[in-house]
Amino acid sequence: MELWFTEEHSPNVRFSIKVDRQLYSARSEFQRIDVFESLEFGRFFTLDGLIMATEKDEFAYHEMIVHVPMAVNPGAKRVLVVGGGDCGTVRELTRYPFIEKIDMVEIDEMVVDACRQYLPQTACKLDDPRVSLYFEDGVKFASQKKGEYDLIIVDSTDPIGPGEGLFTREFYCHCYEALNDGGILVNQHESPFYEDSKSYMKRAHKKIREIFPICRVYQAHVPTYPSGHWLFGFASKRYDPVADLDADRWNALGIQTRYYNTEIHKGSFALPNFVIELLKNCDR
Repeated sequence: MELWFTEEHSPNVRFSIKVDRQLYSARSEFQRIDVFESLEFGRFFTLDGLIMATEKDEFAYHEMIVHVPMAVNPGAKRVLVVGGGDCGTVRELTRYPFIEKIDMVEIDEMVVDACRQYLPQTACKLDDPRVSLYFEDGVKFASQKKGEYDLIIVDSTDPIGPGEGLFTREFYCHCYEALNDGGILVNQHESPFYEDSKSYMKRAHKKIREIFPICRVYQAHVPTYPSGHWLFGFASKRYDPVADLDADRWNALGIQTRYYNTEIHKGSFALPNFVIELLKNCDR
């Protein structure tokens, strides 16, 4: 008998992965958590039936959400990660020896526990002494910080359920206040392709650009995410993500990556025309 995991990317489109076996299933206070083993994508985990990370392609997402802002400000020392329960974002951050503090705030402790046990590929650096874990609401946590961070990375789920508060103007205002004068905010920005994710993206961009003086969007290819075309938001009080890219300094670090490089960095901000139009018209 064949077993398949199927995710609805839209009311008319489904994406399926052939499953060898299910390794874990539980329901937390916030959501359903499942971990599967597959031949094509290795282990992957889902929240409420949506793929969050697979062993085969997680590197694209995690490298692009971390190394883009770090190459713009390679001197960042204090970082806040909001969400990121698979812990791949923390893994990438720990590759920078000069980062002094990484605070990770995840609302669902069961997600982190499941990834520690079943996805050690991503959840392998939580014991780094610079990492502090907080299992609480990210909106409330950010609201209590003032000028504390060089970088905030919002590695959230879609803006439904536990992740809904991380797409609000209130939260983005808290992030602005929690950043220092050179602070950078990066968030996963959804896909520009299907109607639901397109509307999430436009609303998030509209709110962020009302708060930050510099607000740009960049892209990456993540095969298991809806449409494979994924966006990230880059917002800052000071740094332009292309003009202020310190490519020589970042390359001198010798960090070995599979997706990110400084040429990809520059190219990722060159958006297709249909995305440019969506961002221009995000008030509608």
